[in-house]
Amino acid sequence: MTAREATARARRVGAGPDRPAASGDPFLLGVRHHGPGSARAVLAALDHARPSAVLVEGPPEADALLPLAADERMRPPVALLVHAVDDPGRAAFWPMAAFSPEWVAIRWALEHRVPVRFMDLPAAHGLAVPEQPEVRPEDAPAVDPIGVLAATAGYDDAERWWEDAVEHRTADGAPADPRAPFAALAEAMGALREVHGDGGRPRDAVREAAMRLRLRAARKEFGDGVAVVCGAWHVPALGARTTIAADKALLKGIPKVRTETTWVPWTHRRLARHSGYGAGIESPGWYGHLFDARDRPLERWMTKVAGLLREEDHFVSSADVIEAVRLAGTLAAMRGRPVAGLAEATDAVRAVMGEGSDVPLALVQDRLVVGETLGKVPDSAPAVPLQRDLTRQQRTLRLRPVAERRDLELDLRKETDAARSRLLHRLRLLGIGWGEPMAGRGSTGTFRESWRLHWRPELFVRVAEAGVWGTTVLTAASARAESEAVAATTLAEVTALAERCLPAGLPADALSVVMSALADRAALDADVGHLADALPALARSLRYGDVRGTDTAALAAVAVGLAERICVGLPPACTGIDPDGAQEQRRRVDGVHSAIALLAGAGAGAGAGAGAGADPSYGGAPAPAPTDAPADGPADAPADGLRGRWAGVLRKLAARDTVAGVVRGRATRLLLDDGHLSEDEAARLMGLALSRGAPPADAAAWIEGFVGGAAGSGMLLVHDERLLRLVDDWLTGIPPASFTAVLPLLRRTFSTYDPGVRRTLGELVRRGPQPGGAHRTADAPAAGFGPGFDERRADAVVPVLRLLLGLGTEQRTITTGGPPENERTVNR
Repeated sequence: MTAREATARARRVGAGPDRPAASGDPFLLGVRHHGPGSARAVLAALDHARPSAVLVEGPPEADALLPLAADERMRPPVALLVHAVDDPGRAAFWPMAAFSPEWVAIRWALEHRVPVRFMDLPAAHGLAVPEQPEVRPEDAPAVDPIGVLAATAGYDDAERWWEDAVEHRTADGAPADPRAPFAALAEAMGALREVHGDGGRPRDAVREAAMRLRLRAARKEFGDGVAVVCGAWHVPALGARTTIAADKALLKGIPKVRTETTWVPWTHRRLARHSGYGAGIESPGWYGHLFDARDRPLERWMTKVAGLLREEDHFVSSADVIEAVRLAGTLAAMRGRPVAGLAEATDAVRAVMGEGSDVPLALVQDRLVVGETLGKVPDSAPAVPLQRDLTRQQRTLRLRPVAERRDLELDLRKETDAARSRLLHRLRLLGIGWGEPMAGRGSTGTFRESWRLHWRPELFVRVAEAGVWGTTVLTAASARAESEAVAATTLAEVTALAERCLPAGLPADALSVVMSALADRAALDADVGHLADALPALARSLRYGDVRGTDTAALAAVAVGLAERICVGLPPACTGIDPDGAQEQRRRVDGVHSAIALLAGAGAGAGAGAGAGADPSYGGAPAPAPTDAPADGPADAPADGLRGRWAGVLRKLAARDTVAGVVRGRATRLLLDDGHLSEDEAARLMGLALSRGAPPADAAAWIEGFVGGAAGSGMLLVHDERLLRLVDDWLTGIPPASFTAVLPLLRRTFSTYDPGVRRTLGELVRRGPQPGGAHRTADAPAAGFGPGFDERRADAVVPVLRLLLGLGTEQRTITTGGPPENERTVNR
C-alpha cells in the first residue's frame, strides 16, 4: 500500500463500518495525543467493546497515581511529573487535557471499575540517559506521520487535515462499529512505517518493546479483551509478531535511576508547545471547545467570541454573531471542508466582528484559541515536603498561583503583605522564579514593593530541585544562602547575596554566615573598584531594616568600613585612566554618592569619620582624621561624619587636574547639588575647565560629567545663564580641527535632555546672553521665566502640596517690609 492509498484509507475514518479486530486480539486504539475527535472515538469504542482492562501510553511508575484521576478535586489540564530522586532537574512531563484520549480512557476505566495501567518504557530508564535529561514519550519524530498524510492528501496544514479527517467527521456521527476508524488509521500508519521505517527515531524500538511486554503481561492477567490507547504511530509495532526474548534483549543493559512521580497542574498554553507527548497543538482552547460542545459547536464558539469582545469594550451585536456563523459556513463550503473549522471561524470573526482588523483576533487567539486554563490537583497527590509547605503558605497568604501574568503591589507596613514579600524573596533565593520585582508605580518609599507573578508548570520541577535544601521554604532558603555565602569567591557575589537575603527575612544564624562571609571578602579585597561596586547594594539593603524590622547592625558596620576605604582609595584610582575607565569611575562615583546618602540617612554613618572609623573585624579600616580637607576648598567644608568625609573626597576629585575630566565635572556637580559648593565656585571651576588652555576633549568630558547623565541635569543650564554662557563661549571658540572630535561627546550629553529642556536652551542661546547673567531683566525675560523669585506665586502651591501629603493646612503671616498693608496671611 502506498502512502497515498494509506491517506485515502485514513480519510474514510468515521465514514462507515470496517473490519473490526479479530476476537481475542487486543483492541489497539491509535490516537493523536490531545485530539478531541480521538477522545470522543475512544470513549465510543470503550463503551462498545467493554474491555477487561485498559492500557494507556505513559510511565509505568505512575500506576499507583491513576486512582487520583477520579478525584472530584482533580481538574485537567494536568500532567504526570517524573523526576530523578538524586537530580530533580532531570524530569519529564506527560500532560493530559480533558480532551486527551488518554485522560478519557483513564476516567472511563475508573468509572467502570476496570483495571487501568500505564504501558511504556519506564521513565527511570529514560531519565538515566545523560545526553537526554528530559526524554519524553513520543518526542516529535523526524517524520511527522500526520504531516505526511496531510501533505499526501493535498493539504498544506496538518491541523486542518486532521480536523477534516477526524475531528469534524467523528463529531457528525459515530460509525456502526466504533472500532472501525481505528482500524483505518492503523492501516494508514502501517503503510507509512513500511515507507519510513522508524521515522528517524530508532529509540522508539526500545519503547515499543517495553509496550509489547506490558501488553503481554496484561493479557496474561486479564485475558484477551484488553484495550490499548496509544499514539497511532505505535499501533503497527504493537501488532507485530515478536518473541518475548527478542523484546527483552532490546531492554537489556539500559541504565536506570530512582524516580519519584506525582500529578501537577498544567496549562492550555503549555499544551500548545511540542513538549511532553510531542503532539503540541496550536489551538488547545479550540479543541477543548470541540470536545465540550456536542452540538452546534460553531454557533457556541461565535457566542464565546462575542462575549469576550464585549468584555473588552468591542461592540458586537447578535446580528454580528448570526452573520459570522453564516459566513464561516459559506467559507467551509467554498473550500470543500465538511464543516467550518477554526480557519473559517477566524476569517469570519475578522470580517464581521473585527471589521477587517486583526487587533480583536489577537485577543481571541490568546484568550480562547489558546487560553490560560490552569488545572488543579488534589492535596492527596504525592509531593515533596517543600511543595506542601509552599502550598500551605500560598493558601494562608491568599496568594493563589495562576497561569496569567499579574501585577502585585505590596505595602510592607501590613503584616500580610510583608509575609508575601518574604515568601517571594525566599523563593527567589531558591531559584523558583514565581515572582519578579518591578519598579513601583505609585511610590518610591521602601515600604512598597511591586511584583509580577507568573506561575508556570515547570516551577514544580524547580520546587522539587530546591527540596534538597530543606523541607520548608524558610529552612531551604536559609540553607541555600549559607551554602552560597561559603562558596562565594568574590566580594560582588556575596554582596549580591546579602542584598537578596535581607528582604527574605532569614533567621539570625543564616544571616550571620552571610555577614561573616561579606566581612571576610571585604577585608581581603583591596581593589577600590570592587569596593565601590559593592557599596550601593549594601546601602540599599540597609533600607530594609526600618520597614521590615531586620537587624542590619552587622551589615551597617561592613558598609561603613567599605565607605571609609573608598574615601581613601578612590581619588588615586581616578587619575591616569583612559576614557572608558573614566566613564566607569564616574559611574562608581555616582553609586557611592547615592550609597553614602542612604547610609547617612539610615544613621549608619553616625560617628563615622572624625576618627571614628569602622570596626576592622568587618573589613573596615580605621578612618583617618578629617583634617586632611583640601586646602583649595572652602574652610567650612563639612567634615563631620561619613557625609562630610565624602564631601572632602569630592573636593579632591573636583580640584585635581590629574583626575579624568568626566570625573572632575561630576564631582563638581554633586558638590553643587548638595550645597557644599557655591554657585560662584562652580562657575569658577567650569571656567578653569573650559579655558582656552584646556584640551577640547578633556573640556567636553568635564561638561559631560557636570551636566550629563542625571535626570534634570539640563535644567541647571536653563536657570543659571552664567554657566550656559561659559559653555556657549567655550563651544564657539573650539578650533575647527578639534570640533569634530568633541562633537560626539557633546551630542551624547545633550541628547539625554527632555525635548522641552533642549528647546528652552535653544531659545536662550538664540537670544544671546543678557546683562547680569542669571539675574534676567524684566524687559528681556527668558521664555517661561520671570525676572526673579516670586514668593507670592510660590506660596500658592503650598496648600495643594500639603493636601497631597496629608499634612492639613496652617496659616502664616508673611511680612514683606513696608506698610502693614503689605503683610499677608497664607494657608500652608
